[in-house]
Amino acid sequence: MYIYQFFYKVVCLGFLCVGVSGIAGGQTNIDLKSSPRQVWRVKSQREVGTDLRGLFEDFKPDGWVTAVVPGTVYTAYVAAGLEKDPNYADNIWKADKAKFDQPYWYVTQFSVPAAMKGEILWLNFEGINREGEIYLNGQKLGALDGFMQRGKYDITRIVRASGANTLAVLVSPPRHPMANAASPTYVSSGGWDWMPYVPGLNAGITDDVYLSTSGALTIRDPWIRTQLPTNATAFLTVALDVKNNTDASRTAVVKGVIQPGNITFEEKVNVGANSTAQVKLDKRHFSQLVVHNPKLWWPNGYGDPNLYTCVFNVVENNTISDTKQVTFGIKQYSYDTLGQVLHISINGTRVFVKGGNWSMSEYMLRCRGEEYDTKVRLHREMNFNMIRNWIGSTTDEEFYEACDKYGIMVWDDFWLNSNPSLPRDVSNFNANAIEKIVRLRNHPSIAVWCADNEGWPEAPLNKWLEEDVRAFDGGDRYYQANSHADNLSGSGPWGNRDPRYYFTEYPTGLGGNDGWGFRTELGSAVFTNVESFKKFIPKEHWWPRNEMWERHFFGNWAFNADADGYDRSIETRYGKPSNIEEYCRKAQLVNIETNKAMYEGWQDHIWNDAAGIMTWTSNAGLPTFIWQTYDYYYDLTGAYWGIKSACEPVHIQWNPVSDAVKVVNTTRKDLEGATAEAMIYNLDGKVVDKYTLSRTVDALSNAAVHCFALPFGGERGDLAKGKPVVASSTETGRAESITDGDESTRWASAARNNEWVYVDLGAREAISGVRVKWETAYAKVYKIQVSDDASNWRDAATVNYGKEGVQDVAFVDDAEARYVRVYGVERGTGWGYSLYDLRVYGGTPKNSGLTAVHFIKLRLKDKAGKIVSENFYWRGNKRKDFTALNSLKPVDLKVVSSAEKVNGKQVVKAQVVNGKTGVAFAVRVQVLNARTGEQVLPAFISDGYFTLMPGESRSVAVEFDAGLVGNDGFRVVAEPYNNAWN
Repeated sequence: MYIYQFFYKVVCLGFLCVGVSGIAGGQTNIDLKSSPRQVWRVKSQREVGTDLRGLFEDFKPDGWVTAVVPGTVYTAYVAAGLEKDPNYADNIWKADKAKFDQPYWYVTQFSVPAAMKGEILWLNFEGINREGEIYLNGQKLGALDGFMQRGKYDITRIVRASGANTLAVLVSPPRHPMANAASPTYVSSGGWDWMPYVPGLNAGITDDVYLSTSGALTIRDPWIRTQLPTNATAFLTVALDVKNNTDASRTAVVKGVIQPGNITFEEKVNVGANSTAQVKLDKRHFSQLVVHNPKLWWPNGYGDPNLYTCVFNVVENNTISDTKQVTFGIKQYSYDTLGQVLHISINGTRVFVKGGNWSMSEYMLRCRGEEYDTKVRLHREMNFNMIRNWIGSTTDEEFYEACDKYGIMVWDDFWLNSNPSLPRDVSNFNANAIEKIVRLRNHPSIAVWCADNEGWPEAPLNKWLEEDVRAFDGGDRYYQANSHADNLSGSGPWGNRDPRYYFTEYPTGLGGNDGWGFRTELGSAVFTNVESFKKFIPKEHWWPRNEMWERHFFGNWAFNADADGYDRSIETRYGKPSNIEEYCRKAQLVNIETNKAMYEGWQDHIWNDAAGIMTWTSNAGLPTFIWQTYDYYYDLTGAYWGIKSACEPVHIQWNPVSDAVKVVNTTRKDLEGATAEAMIYNLDGKVVDKYTLSRTVDALSNAAVHCFALPFGGERGDLAKGKPVVASSTETGRAESITDGDESTRWASAARNNEWVYVDLGAREAISGVRVKWETAYAKVYKIQVSDDASNWRDAATVNYGKEGVQDVAFVDDAEARYVRVYGVERGTGWGYSLYDLRVYGGTPKNSGLTAVHFIKLRLKDKAGKIVSENFYWRGNKRKDFTALNSLKPVDLKVVSSAEKVNGKQVVKAQVVNGKTGVAFAVRVQVLNARTGEQVLPAFISDGYFTLMPGESRSVAVEFDAGLVGNDGFRVVAEPYNNAWN
């Protein structure tokens, strides 16, 4: 037995490991991660050579680099200042890959502590990427293969009771090609369309290392499953393994205590020599495992994410031999695929998924500990309820703990990416997959296990993984083979689109089924605010757009993000920027529009095909200009605020295609007798009274309720009525019947595909869409085409699911043309194409009394008059032209704030007040260091990019760690868009 001599932090694979002072065998953990007292060193195997005596007999740190554990080899060199900052400029692109793409030795020394008795001393590893050979005092303990594999080594007879013990680990990096051959590993480390190649491919000791003690018997992988016959009663099933680490049989008692509720249980267990006994307890013999009126775990927006804990002890001869603590949630997932759309339910309630893809926590694995709490909390603040752990690129327990805490479901991938290839060692891959399931299955947040990103696993892995989930997770969570097919609606697009696109049937996806459905990836380029831009782009590359921006993925490398289209959106909608400050400011408006519309478009069709959407991506793993909400430095972009608004649990929203206003209630409670209001303001901040609407509505739970349509009639004018028509053939009626205003008359073509009919508008017009009314002989597939000469036609819209009756076809992009043609591609019947009516919408807007740009403010109030949801849009008479916003005059904003410190946090209440001189448009709120003027980040801010009419004010809550400002103090500033130009 050994006595341990220093005090330490208790950490153990996500469990609180309880030390039992004064009791032989009580378990204790001693952290061996990098610290001033625990120094690790790293050097390449090539430099060390084959003679390892220098590692163990008389280790000298000269010439070794101080390592970071957990961390990677490349991270160590960066932290030591031996490699240039990879975040800045194009430094990482210039780094020497060969220098790091080779095996490295890690070495540390520790003395045997003397604070606690223990029969067995263990050395524990939670993860090495990609392979590791582990040695202590010159003796090889074993090897780990795959970054999910754990190592637990009995070092009782190897460790020195006095003096230094030398621990050495030879880490080998993944081998090319990466996907899928190198898996399991951090697949994107070899470069992707969103991150650069990381030298060393993130090889290193990438998870916790610690010492622990126990008696002869140890607990392995305790597992608590929950079932809900009703939400008022829960059945618990408890399972664990008890390992006998000696040559003699043992008899012990497994004890457990669950809190809250003080639920206790115990079971006698006999364990053979060097054997493992399986213990399984359920309600059949333990009535206390029936929990009445349980506190259920709910996703964000549907209820509180209540958690329970269970402390397990295995006790031999009245002495605790080992202890583990498990945190779990009482919940039950269920799933259906009605209409070929995946639906997720929890505790009997169908959940509309609003979430994002988590690319990597940080592209060099530098995210640790409490930082996960910050990142996941920001997702909660955006009103998300799901994160997709893309290609399983996050492995840290703290991520899952934060998701449990904040009610964020996890769509959890394995490590496969679309390629029709297998890992080099499928058995090893499968073993790591089982390790992942076993390590994580207690987390209530995990909702889906997914095998492959945008592909199906090659045989035999698909069947193996499906069986792994069934065997090691009890089939409690859904197995999805392909991330964008099999009852999903594909993935993408990943470039900026006009807001109308997301409401228009249908937003296209790569793979999967047509429709809104369940979309696991949909995104846009998201440019940073200027403060972050200047942190990683050298001044000489600020303006105009150049190759350095491309190195941060704003260009051809990330072609899916469509940087050119993003540029066009800024210029077309807000005017061409003249410097980087103006570019970043206008970009935030594009970010708000696009990202809000993504979620509102799906919500507009909730359960009418739409079941969920996850943006690509919601976190920021590196400094970039694409695919993020908050950025790498935790600054909150327009995308963050657009999404936060759209994803409110109860939300009032506007459809820019139909002008319909709906209330979307994604909670478990009806909101009865609510009042929906709409007010339209001109640029001077005055209400245009004739557009004001109000309606009492019952906002039903888990539904979208229509309130009214905003009376913007100009775009709905019929340009085709009474205009001449030409048809490719006529079987019945007259071609002119489709524009005569009489819906009882019709035109029918010959009975063959590829027939058409067009209308001559008489002059070139701006066209936003058409309305067709088909007879029984409808077009199953047809195109709406436009032309200036009736000879050269271009597609304005394609309809793949035509139907009998009326169909409105909105153009995502307005078309200017004189001729409009309905071109039948495929008939829906054996007859030809038969149309009763064709209407063409567009022309010069006739909205009287509205300025070139005007504002839509929507409010939803409960019976007591309290505002439940408020939403705000800007709209142009010329639909994509918002340049009139640049003419807004500056306004005088006042910020009055009070603050207090609570548990080390600075909690601020600020009131932003607009004077009576004009509109304060898109007000951005920041916290600045009072002395330096630098941003204080991360900061949780309740509202941003809001607009105040003359005389209005807004309350904003802010929270950040008080240590971020120290004695410097801080100030809250609020700046509207219009003040920047004056």
